[in-house]
Amino acid sequence: MTSTKPLGTFTVRPMDPSPARAGRRSDAELVHEWVTHPRSAYWMMGDARLEDVEREYKAIAAHPHHDAFIGLHDGHPAFLMERYDPTEVELKGLYEAEPGDVGMHFLVAPPETPVHGFTRAVITAVMETLFADPRVRRVVVEPDVSNTAVHDLNKAVGFEVIREITKPEKQALLSTCTREQFEAATTGADR
Repeated sequence: MTSTKPLGTFTVRPMDPSPARAGRRSDAELVHEWVTHPRSAYWMMGDARLEDVEREYKAIAAHPHHDAFIGLHDGHPAFLMERYDPTEVELKGLYEAEPGDVGMHFLVAPPETPVHGFTRAVITAVMETLFADPRVRRVVVEPDVSNTAVHDLNKAVGFEVIREITKPEKQALLSTCTREQFEAATTGADR
């Protein structure tokens, strides 16, 4: 999926959890750098070693209901996207699933120089990627209740808070966004 916006072109490709090869940083090295950065505290991997990240993303790659992707901005790695079946991963037994539900996580790489509107462009591209699959009718997320920045972003692209839920690692705001809610929130918006 390719999405072109005023801030550039966004694409995603499957994350390769393999160790680095000669002359190229591995995806796990990139993601390790991103998830251990202080700005990524809500990923709860601040103390993770590279081996921990490799192990985690190898497990995701092997899981039949969970996928990870590297998001590219104008061809350069810029964000992480995870897609999962919420009836099998993360939210199993914690909410009332509907046909066509897909779960999502995303993380923007810590920027060298912040660009106004970049994170919103990323979440918009992530949602467009998910909704490009005609089987997807609703995106489900479960951000930490205290992560107000992501709550604002979610609202900007059409998410509706359903309720607070208790997960083993956090208190979360279960939120959903239908294709129609996403289109209503983003049609005509400066994306």
